[in-house]
Amino acid sequence: MLRTHPCYNEGAHRSFARMHLPIAPRCNVQCNYCNRKYDCMNESRPGVTSEILSPEEAVAKIRIVKERIPQLSVIGVAGPGDPLANEETFVTLEMVRKEFPELTLCLSTNGLNLPRSVERLKALGVRFVTVTINAVDPEVGARMYDFVLWEGKVLRGREGAERLLANQLEGIRMCTAAGILVKANIVMVPTVNADHIPAIARKVKELGAYIVNIIPLIPVPGTRFEHMPAPTPEERKRLQDMCEGEIRQMRHCRFCRADAIGMLDNDRSAEFAHITCGAREAPEKVPFGVQMEGAAKHRVAVATSNGRNVDLHFGQAKEFWVFDVEGGTLVPAGKVRAEPFLDEPMFGPVHRSKIENMVAALKGVDVVLASGFGERAEAEIRARGIYPYKREGALEEAVLCAVRELFEERAMVFE
Repeated sequence: MLRTHPCYNEGAHRSFARMHLPIAPRCNVQCNYCNRKYDCMNESRPGVTSEILSPEEAVAKIRIVKERIPQLSVIGVAGPGDPLANEETFVTLEMVRKEFPELTLCLSTNGLNLPRSVERLKALGVRFVTVTINAVDPEVGARMYDFVLWEGKVLRGREGAERLLANQLEGIRMCTAAGILVKANIVMVPTVNADHIPAIARKVKELGAYIVNIIPLIPVPGTRFEHMPAPTPEERKRLQDMCEGEIRQMRHCRFCRADAIGMLDNDRSAEFAHITCGAREAPEKVPFGVQMEGAAKHRVAVATSNGRNVDLHFGQAKEFWVFDVEGGTLVPAGKVRAEPFLDEPMFGPVHRSKIENMVAALKGVDVVLASGFGERAEAEIRARGIYPYKREGALEEAVLCAVRELFEERAMVFE
């Protein structure tokens, strides 16, 4: 199961797909960074979905997705509320287990109801649980959460943080004892819990967690943290490197929506949004294309640290190596510096300016090649008529693949 889970195994995210079922709207913790929205296809972050499904609708949708995405290996429940605060989660997992026993089941939770749910999850075949734990000090936790709903009472401040923390720690311990693999998500908020994150990593490792995912704060309008600064890529990477000695780090997270579908690098949730029973069958007649042959010269900018491999995410590149490509030959054409932009936040208005400036500096290139792109960066690159290409590995091979794909995309096609 670990071999085919794209979130727990970085090597799997290019070969296997996941599907999140948005069946859990209710939540029992109000985090200061969270504002759950529905029907928002233009926003990609945890808690966002285009619809809420019933268990029956969720299973029907899996059937459709499975036909169109044969690489589907994982079914997860990640909200938009807390899965363990919704009985529909357990009903759905039972239905999925019966109809699709070959699919791996997982869920994400704030951990408040985890201790009382572990045995049920194990019986349902759930083998992966992600717990979002943002503090192991109640004083820090009191600043991360507005309130906690526990047994009919609203708990605020330190009282709420203590109850949540106690349940999170016990839940993680129980999961690992039950043979369930645990991933700990930690939302990184500068000036609030960022300096505290190494202590969280040590604690969850002590309890048996398998991997940690440090998620940068996304300042969302309508939340208490909407005006907080988002961390920079360098700040986040520094924490990941610091915690790597304690526990393995997830560095390929894409901050998935509650209805995410497909590969981590290619979310296809919009393709399946609001799908109806009448749209379940693919059309029998589809257009076919005829590609016209030709030759062209392309300029490619590569995010590389050494000039030999594509090994940097677009937003983490200090410079881009530029090559002119014609007839399968690469000719160096200089470098474009991006280092001045790396100290900007990962989200918010300043981040938007950073992305715009980085892309503007690449004016004149046909392709940008990197190990990954953020959604905003990819949109900005495409808006300027440049082709974003995701690939890791040997630079020359990756550049030639990128140019070939660009040529095929731009080639004249007749229906």
